[in-house]
Amino acid sequence: MERIADETMHRYSRSNNDAKRKGRGTVIVWFRNDLRVLDNEVLFQAWCSSELVLPVYCLDPRHFATTHYFGFPKTGALRAQFLIECLEDLKRNLVKRGLDLLIRQGKPEEILPSIARTFGAHAVYAQKETCSEELDVERRVCKGLQLVALSSKATSNELSGMDPSIDAKPRHASGISFKEDPQLHLMWGSTMYHIDDLPFGIDHIPDVYTQFRKSVESKCRIRDCIKVPKYLGPAPSTSDWGCIPTLGQLGLSLDQVKRGMKFSGGENAALSRVHEYFWKRDLLSTYKKTRNGMVGADYSTKLSPWLATGCLSPRLLCEEVKRYEKERVTNDSTYWVLFELIWRDYFRFLSIKYGNSIFHLGGPRKVKRNWSQDGKLFNCWKDGCTGYPLIDANMKELSTTGFMSNRGRQQIVCSFLVRDMGLDWRMGAEWFETCLLDYDPCSNYGNWTYGAGVGNDPREDRYFSIPKQAQTYDPEGEYVAFWLPQLRMLPKDKRHFPGRLYIQQIVPLKFGNNPRQHGTQTILSDRQRKSRR
Repeated sequence: MERIADETMHRYSRSNNDAKRKGRGTVIVWFRNDLRVLDNEVLFQAWCSSELVLPVYCLDPRHFATTHYFGFPKTGALRAQFLIECLEDLKRNLVKRGLDLLIRQGKPEEILPSIARTFGAHAVYAQKETCSEELDVERRVCKGLQLVALSSKATSNELSGMDPSIDAKPRHASGISFKEDPQLHLMWGSTMYHIDDLPFGIDHIPDVYTQFRKSVESKCRIRDCIKVPKYLGPAPSTSDWGCIPTLGQLGLSLDQVKRGMKFSGGENAALSRVHEYFWKRDLLSTYKKTRNGMVGADYSTKLSPWLATGCLSPRLLCEEVKRYEKERVTNDSTYWVLFELIWRDYFRFLSIKYGNSIFHLGGPRKVKRNWSQDGKLFNCWKDGCTGYPLIDANMKELSTTGFMSNRGRQQIVCSFLVRDMGLDWRMGAEWFETCLLDYDPCSNYGNWTYGAGVGNDPREDRYFSIPKQAQTYDPEGEYVAFWLPQLRMLPKDKRHFPGRLYIQQIVPLKFGNNPRQHGTQTILSDRQRKSRR
């Protein structure tokens, strides 16, 4: 993994002789959801505008609180462990480039101004986010920095009074004295297409994905990756860089993942996965044909956890696809990876257009509908005890690995929760927030509003038949037998509807659940057939 990562790092880095550093003094890089070195414009611009770069990560206690409506953990143990691994990897990669990572537990609006004062930093650079909680933190950080009066004449007593955990030796290169408040510089870096390059304003983003995609594909150019210098030091001097906490220190515990795919956090793991999937195993060439699979590690790229944490840049992934097309093959499969990255972009831009409505019951469309919040029914869904093996297997995979296929998320468990069970879609969205390794608010709530019929879906009341999904995507019941081993002893055509050999079904399906004797196809009326897939 390290060898592959080093080769990729070399490919997407530049010599220090090719980079101009004209800045002065010290700046802070506030890492958020951009836990990487490669194609990190925040890191590059901070380096250019300073003589010393101080990377900082704040373990915000609010990320480990509870969800807004239903009180689930905002960050489950699986994602917390993944985050820990991401931070460990980021720290190693920064050290290789002459820096380090200062770890502090607390609210950024309290930590960053204190650090800025202690180290005499004249600026804080960070990636711009889009949703209300993150935007609120940005505003609070900006306000906190405005209260910091910088001066190179600060006494050691003043410094120790601000943050006793930091034994710092402030350095103002060239004898500069910064008397203005440190500035917060927010930079866009989370999408493949840059927000400034869109052919329309945010308020005029199309409400249909296809219109958005065709417009950006025809009118926009994807920017080249930012090539970061190989050496980013020196770092400011301090005797206490802080420690990355363990799960136990965060009040969490985790059983070892023994079934399904085990994800390792960090940029090195992300680059290794790209290399394995694209170049070593040549799986990119067949991606569109296999992407709806459900069993194993190789039916899809599985890159979403690293994209969500920013360990992998979507622009770098695009460049790797283009390189693959040039050196190997160009086909529908290579394009389809970019097609789905555009979906990811789309949800992020929509989160700006529609704001908090993506979290509200009626969604962006303000749909009025009576939803149930039956806790007993929801717990059956959450725990994988609905009596429908395809639903239960997906939910077992989610709780065990922190991952679920795209097919499982949207067309299976989401459709079942909102259409067949009639439950409040926000219950499902918040449970996914707890469990998913690749959780980000834009994609998660964008997909849930879409699936619940309250978001950007041109077809209202879209219904996915569970028997039809089972027959099409798990015809021999291999997936359900893997996650529900008690079904493996059954004939393959009985695994999805085992009757009394499995637990009782908690609700009937909206359009019937009586499979034919030799298959899983349901008999539907013409009207029903048109409304389900």
